[in-house]
Formats: sequence, C-alpha cells, structure tokens
Amino acid sequence: MTHTVSAPALRAFKSPFRSIPLHFAAACLIGALLTDIAYWRTMQMMWTNFSAWLLLAGAVLGAVGLLAGLIDAARGLLALRTAAGWLYGVGNLIVFGLAIFNSFVHSRDAWTSVMPLGLALSVVTVLLVLIVAVLGARVRRLAAGGW
Repeated sequence: MTHTVSAPALRAFKSPFRSIPLHFAAACLIGALLTDIAYWRTMQMMWTNFSAWLLLAGAVLGAVGLLAGLIDAARGLLALRTAAGWLYGVGNLIVFGLAIFNSFVHSRDAWTSVMPLGLALSVVTVLLVLIVAVLGARVRRLAAGGW
C-alpha cells in the first residue's frame, strides 16, 4: 500500500517558519507603543509595567523569529540574493536591537522609563516594524518565484 501526502500537508512545510514568531513580536512591539502612549496620557505606573512586559515578549519572540529566519534561509525560503532580502534581514536585526535597547530604557524608574526616550524608541521601532513587514511580503513573493 502506497502512502501519498496531500497538497495542504506539503504546503505546510513550504511556509516560512519565521512568520508566526515575527508577527507576534510585531504585535507585542505595537502594544508596547500603545501602552507607552497610555502612560504618557495618564501617568499610571501600570502602563510602564505593561510596556516592559510587552517589550520583553517582543524581544524573545524576535529572537525566535531570527533563528527561524536562519532556518528559512537554509531551506531557500528567504530570498537573500536580492537587495530586498538583505534589507529585510538587516531590518529585522535592527528592530530586534531596538527592542532590546528599549527594554533596557523601560527598566528605569518612573517617568524616565517612558518619557521621552522610551516613547521615541517605541515609535521608531514600530515604524521600522511596518517597513520590515512590507519588505517581508516582497521577499516572500520573491522566494515563491513572484515579482
């Protein structure tokens, strides 16, 4: 008896490993920006704690995503032969570095943990996340043989 693998099962192995942890990391970093804005508007210390937790979760998930990106590159699912692929990889490293630095900034006490540097870093990090997400969509199309 011959066993065949269905097409959806094969597609599961062709999808990039990096996409899920990087999407969750992006959600955490965007959440950190929102909680920083909430702290700026209300000055309730609870929001700084939420920001610190979200930044830590974003950094950890970003590290998992970077490791998964290396696996995807080895599997040929990350088109590093193009400028967009290299910008995507370097952009993810920069976002990861900013998230870690922002996490250190948020570990300070009271007002200085968020204002002004923590909030500015959160804004820059989220803008870079959005740019990297657009590059990621382009790289995924390139790896799949699209434009």
